[in-house]
Parts: sequence; C-alpha cells; structure tokens
Amino acid sequence: MTAPLPQPSTKRRLLLASDRSDQSSELAGILQMVGEVDTVAMADLPEAPGQFAGIVVDINLRSPECVQLVRNRLRSEPYRAMPRLFVLADALHHGSMQAWALGATDTIARPFDAQAILQRIRAAFPDSHGYDATDRGKALNRGVEAAHAVLVKMFEKLPQGISLQFSDIVAAENRILKAIRHSSLREWLTTVGCHHTDTYRHCLFVTGFAVAFAQHLGMRDDDQRRLVRAALLHDVGKAFIPVAILDKPGPLSQEEIIEVRQHPRRGFDVLAAQGGFPPEMLDVVLHHHELLDGSGYPNALRGNQISDIVRLITIVDIYAALVEKRAYRMQYTHAAAFAMMEKMGDKLDQHLLQAFRPIAFGYH
Repeated sequence: MTAPLPQPSTKRRLLLASDRSDQSSELAGILQMVGEVDTVAMADLPEAPGQFAGIVVDINLRSPECVQLVRNRLRSEPYRAMPRLFVLADALHHGSMQAWALGATDTIARPFDAQAILQRIRAAFPDSHGYDATDRGKALNRGVEAAHAVLVKMFEKLPQGISLQFSDIVAAENRILKAIRHSSLREWLTTVGCHHTDTYRHCLFVTGFAVAFAQHLGMRDDDQRRLVRAALLHDVGKAFIPVAILDKPGPLSQEEIIEVRQHPRRGFDVLAAQGGFPPEMLDVVLHHHELLDGSGYPNALRGNQISDIVRLITIVDIYAALVEKRAYRMQYTHAAAFAMMEKMGDKLDQHLLQAFRPIAFGYH
C-alpha cells in the first residue's frame, strides 16, 4: 500500500527578526501558538522570504543604527509589501512613531498580553501557507473596488430614489478590512489617492485612517467592522448637495456653507426612513461634525453627549480633509495638519487625538 503524500501545512509561518534574542524568547513562544516561527537577527534576514506570512520586528527603536538597518533591509523588493508587526518597549514608547514610519502593519507592546498578541497576529498576517504578494495586491484592489461600489450606490443611486441597504455595506466590509490588514495604510491611501472624485476619495481616506486607527487601538473585530461601516457611510448626506458646490474650485460663499452643513441631517433622514441601519451608524452620519465645546453642527452637542465612535470618526474626518489635495488648496503636511488639530483644543478629544498620532505621522 502506497503511503499518503505529506500535505503542506496551512499554519502561518512567521519570521521573527530580533537583535535582542535574550528578550524575544517569550514572544517566540507566544507566536508559536498560531504559527511556525523562524527567529533570525535583522542582519541575517533571508533573501527570499516568500514562505513567510509576515515579519515581526523586535529591535531597539531608540537606536538610529538599528532603525537604519531595518529601513535598509525592509525596503528591498521581497520585503517591501510584506506585513510587518513591530514590538514596542511599552505602550507609550516613543518608538511607535518610528515603527509606523518604517511601514508597520501593526504594533504590540511589552509587557506582552498573549491573547491580545494572538488577536493582532491573526488580523495582521494572512492565515495561509506562505506569502503571496500578488494575492496581497489583489486583496487591496478588491477592497477598493468594494468600497467604490458602495460609494456609487450612495452618491449616484440614492439621489435617484434607489435605496441603499445595510446589507450593501456589510457585503463590502470584509474586503475592505482584508485590504488594509494585509497591505498597509500607505498602500490603501496611495491607491485611492488616484481617484478623481474628491467626495469619493475623502470617504475612502477616512475609511483607511479609521481602520488603521482601530487596529492600532487593538479594537475587537466586531468594533472594527462597526467603524468601517460608519466611516464609509459618514458623508452619505453629500449625495443630496449640488455637485457644483461640492466640487467648487474655490472658497464657498456663506449661502453655500449653509447648504453643505445640511448634509448630516439629510443623510440621517434618508437612512432612518429606509430603516435597518444600526444606531451607531446613524449617530455618526448625523453627528460627525459635532465638537466637544458645543460649536459643531447640526445639534451643537457638548462633551459626553458625543459618543466615542463619533469622536473617533470626527478626528479621522478632519485629518483626512487636511491632508487631501483640494481644488482650491494644496494638502497640508501630516505635521501641519496634526498641529492644527492640537490647536483646536477642547473642540476635539485630545487624548484620542494623541492616540492617533502614530497613524498620522507613520503612514508617510
């Protein structure tokens, strides 16, 4: 009787690049719970890493020499598109900005929480035998296409009286999450930045920033999905604002500003009338321009009247708008945009804004 051929493992194979082997053994043990782990020094990275689902980098991010070594090794073609998770000395470590600048897909911090790390690994790295950059590119394109299809229904079909269903959003969310998890925020923004329609591009930018922020905060999968839905849909009311105003190549008049400020209420009214949309999505659609000091619109809400999901979407919405190129102005740099938001003071949740800093500074 012929012995059966051995079947290839479907378990993740992970590369742990560490220049602190004395401190990485605990991490390697945790990683082995979800995959096979090869531990090497950063200087000894394999030339052909195609068999790995992703790389975990555990180095001294305070060392310019270590950072430069990582930058040089990971910019080479075989590693350029590979998901990469960086280890921080602690949750508040200043190296988080350095990690995101080096293209981190996600970060974890000491002291290690095994369950949290396993969740981040599953989200950051595809669960498959080997790593396929082509599949990664396909996932990115499919995610953008899925998001774009929702936006077409929002901005073209909805004004014609063709309803937008909650199921339309749910059908797209898996592809969007997979695209950003398995590529990077930078790749998502680069891809959608080519979109010629400002309103579409803005919604796609906000969605990308929101997902990256949710992953950075370690949100549960269900919460990430809620955030994707809310981010993608937040500006649905602009479907009922004249295109001539939305695409005006210059500052708006006072009358036009009043018209634009109708979009949260119009979006809320349409979705509420259709029914089937969760309360948190309607909350974001109606209130994403509210500010903590009561100076926002349409309801001049204050403080704890504004939910956490609205506070988060408001931050990524403002940031995305500032770093996007508009017909009447060039985009702000990430540093200038973030500084402007810090100067907004008690209008924004400043603790949440500081938590967003690694995303704001790290995707470039």
